[in-house]
Amino acid sequence: MNKTPSIFLLRLTCACVVAWGLVALTANAADTVDTSRAKLRIQPAERLPGANTSMILAATLAGERIVAVGAHGVVLLSDDAGKSFRQARSVPVSSTLTDLSFADQNIGWAVGQWGVIIKTTDGGETWRIQRSDISVDQPLFSVYFRNSNNGWAVGLWSLMLRTTDGGAIWSTVQLPPPPGEKRADRNLNKIFADTKGDLFVACEQGWVLRSIDGGNTWAYLKTGYSGSFWTGVALQDGTLLVGGLRGTIYRSTNGGANWLAAQSAFKSSVTDIVQLDDRSVVAVALDGVSLISHDDGATFSGNQRPDRTPLTAVVDERGGASVVFSTDGPISQ
Repeated sequence: MNKTPSIFLLRLTCACVVAWGLVALTANAADTVDTSRAKLRIQPAERLPGANTSMILAATLAGERIVAVGAHGVVLLSDDAGKSFRQARSVPVSSTLTDLSFADQNIGWAVGQWGVIIKTTDGGETWRIQRSDISVDQPLFSVYFRNSNNGWAVGLWSLMLRTTDGGAIWSTVQLPPPPGEKRADRNLNKIFADTKGDLFVACEQGWVLRSIDGGNTWAYLKTGYSGSFWTGVALQDGTLLVGGLRGTIYRSTNGGANWLAAQSAFKSSVTDIVQLDDRSVVAVALDGVSLISHDDGATFSGNQRPDRTPLTAVVDERGGASVVFSTDGPISQ
């Protein structure tokens, strides 16, 4: 199977019926889930001898530990700054996991296919299900927790969920339609927050959703781009960066009111962006492309791996270093 479409279709896919027909095919190959409606059930992830080469779609820090998630419900853990990884002891789902967020070194959440939300209280060693919906495969693409109680998860067709009790109860947020449209049906691909606590969601068709009142109300920001944004980050100084198709990265220095395209020579679709503790900004992309910026995301230089392995996630490992993940698991830089 060509792994590149898996990134497009399972984590940060463009919304269209044809694309999500392909998602079903990809999911059949990637997940141990019987998609017959009569037999469909959530199953626990298996212990895989090749877990360290599984497709990884997101990674983050839980204290000093790196936690990464991806295909087959695989959760990988590293306690030595990414030098080695091991599979989590217990994950209750074998469906693809697309994103994760930790409130502290112990408490975290991951989301994915079938609207799954799982929670850990021991730094990713073991997990339990908080939510799933096998009546419709409306996957969740991203999750963000402000603290151990307040969190949001977003996904296909403007699906947004909110919790104020650590995920015991998840409520659906009714979003307004984009300006000039009759309904909210955009894919919500990445949710993140700035240092002030304002919330942002990177969306399709150049939209960025923003809430300045703690997620109570949402408004659309137009960036000037017409394609899909797959990822986003708020830098330490408040600068916003969103990236996506064809190597596009847009930048705002005033909370999203105005946007300008960042300069980069690469056209590979951007899958993740992170700011390192030395304030440099690192982005990874399909086709083996890694990018770096030393001017808060205004310009990026980069390089491309000879094997062109699609890169999918990057984690700040402090000291100006990063750990990168791919469709083949953690990868050497």
